[in-house]
Amino acid sequence: MISRSLGPEFGGSIGLMFFLAKVCACGVYVLGLVEAILDIFGQDSASSSALRVLPQGYWYTVMYSSIVLLLVLLVCLVGAHIFARTSFLILLVVTISLLSIYISPLALTTPLNFLISHQGPGNHTLTYNASYTGFNGTTLRDNLGSSYTVDYSTGKEMSFASVFAVMFTSCTGIMAGANMSGELKNPSAAIPKGTIIAVLYTCIVYVLLFILASSTCERTLLVQDYGFFQSINIWPPFVTIGIYCSALSAAMCSLIGASRILHALALDQLFGFPLAPAAITSSSGNPWVAVLYTWGLAQCYFWHFKQALRQCLWCDCVVVCGQLNAIAGLVTVFYLLAYAAVDLACLALEWASAPNFRPTFQVFSWHTCLLGILSCLVMMFVINPVYSSASIILLLLLLLFLHYRSPTSSWGYISQALIFHQVRKYLLMLDVRKDHVKFWRPQVLLMVANPRSSCQLINFVNQLKKGGLFVLGHVKLGDLDTLPSDPVQQQYNFWLSLVDKLGVKAFVDLTLSSSVRQGTQHLLRITGLGESHNLLFTILDHSLLFSSSSHTTVS
Repeated sequence: MISRSLGPEFGGSIGLMFFLAKVCACGVYVLGLVEAILDIFGQDSASSSALRVLPQGYWYTVMYSSIVLLLVLLVCLVGAHIFARTSFLILLVVTISLLSIYISPLALTTPLNFLISHQGPGNHTLTYNASYTGFNGTTLRDNLGSSYTVDYSTGKEMSFASVFAVMFTSCTGIMAGANMSGELKNPSAAIPKGTIIAVLYTCIVYVLLFILASSTCERTLLVQDYGFFQSINIWPPFVTIGIYCSALSAAMCSLIGASRILHALALDQLFGFPLAPAAITSSSGNPWVAVLYTWGLAQCYFWHFKQALRQCLWCDCVVVCGQLNAIAGLVTVFYLLAYAAVDLACLALEWASAPNFRPTFQVFSWHTCLLGILSCLVMMFVINPVYSSASIILLLLLLLFLHYRSPTSSWGYISQALIFHQVRKYLLMLDVRKDHVKFWRPQVLLMVANPRSSCQLINFVNQLKKGGLFVLGHVKLGDLDTLPSDPVQQQYNFWLSLVDKLGVKAFVDLTLSSSVRQGTQHLLRITGLGESHNLLFTILDHSLLFSSSSHTTVS
């Protein structure tokens, strides 16, 4: 979509960044699922529950994440149809889980007290008393302020930026329909309708959850137990199953979306041989090689040198052995950069007044595009200036790489549409009635018969026209009524190549006429900016100017 709007350089670089964002998001969801599993089934010396049988540690987290990722891979390898069926089933399970969360405060009317324990520094156990109050106005007022505290899972102080980064990763599925447009029967109708419904549904669900949690649970319970919804549910497994299903569905959506983006990059041949195998598909059209590429990246990770322990953080990481909040900022930065690029594409198409860009969304305008770009860029640097700067530098490097690699494409360039729009506007403002001798500029028409023998003359006139207009003219002798096609159109690209080769700042105008004199008169009248040409350069051979024989080539 971006390649066809902004050109291959922007499309390829932003597409690769969006692919990395999807890979990172898959890592967030896989890690979130593993953390949710370990919160209930992980071994904990501070708890005596019989369910806590899974050992915890660096390599155990890698193993659990790899198993979950393998399950996601198997579903995506089968194809989009099994993914759609699985997603629908998961949606039903998550909806039932959400309904149980909304109903539980109505059923649990008596206050509940909880004793929460965490493993603190130096093998000390930290204990907190937390309460569930039911619907209570005092509880709601106490929770209205931010009052950021330490994240017990990482030991770091939370802030608006860190909370926004974690929250934003829950809202990144807005492009899921566009990523799978090739799998839809009627994408032009299904994508906008499905996207708007999904956004409204998600917004309502989150707002209701915020109100429900802040009006029934004391702050200590909210900040010291991220799984508190299980403790206040009429049947705790409802919440557990819902968390597992939603995280698994999000991971599958990210993996299959990333593979489709990689497949599109491979089909466009923007990065050459390294991505060429990703264009391979199965008999049903499933890009299984791109799925394997994505899974392989998802299984890789770097060592994070800032941690003394073996806690890893990989820029494209998916199975990361760190905390969920530690990589949420990186994922959010990648997504915000990709969304800013989409807004930029829409803004450029709107400013260029492209006839093929006719958005049906009634609220759309260039103001909303500009607001979206600025919002994304500002929030990127609010979340993490280092990640934001690095991602923009990476984007610029990819832009330069694709620009100098010069991939051939016939998609069109938005820059040409923007230039045409602006040039047309200023040409209409150019009034020949306001010309004055003080601001005279040369408008030169050089008639060229044989380009091979006129290169020196072309360069000479190019120097004379400094600050003015330079047009190369050529007359092709003939009568269009007697010819099968227009011969001028066939030669036009060769003349443009000559201008590029000589490095002169000139336009090219060709015409078909029965005589050189008549053709020259045509060019003098119809070419120029505002007024007609005020200088004509031609060969000083008058006998040729009046010739109309078929072998004459002088113009």
